Amino acid sequence: MDIALKRAYEPPARGDGARILVDRLWPRGVKKDALRLDLWLKDIAPSPALRTWFDHVPERFDEFATRYRRELQANADAVATLEAFLRKGRTTLVYATRDPVMNSAAVLRDWLLAG
Repeated sequence: MDIALKRAYEPPARGDGARILVDRLWPRGVKKDALRLDLWLKDIAPSPALRTWFDHVPERFDEFATRYRRELQANADAVATLEAFLRKGRTTLVYATRDPVMNSAAVLRDWLLAG
């Protein structure tokens, strides 16, 4: 699988392949046409309760990742939708979080690659 990550605030590029927003909330201050998305897959994002609990506190990230992987395992429909794009080629998971390492898109990518 060829999976890239990109912040919603970075400009789209030709090499991005399919661009899928994997956040439940729309990125602040970004116009819809600016992202040039193929899909906004809200349902694959962490649940509102998990996102609120994590609150981007670094010390909670490992537990957040564990809980989010459990949510992904129980979310077959959204995972299947994403996997259909992945079978077609390069897919860029677009996210809004500032931290490029401790975020749900990174957990999602790693979970998909671990398969």
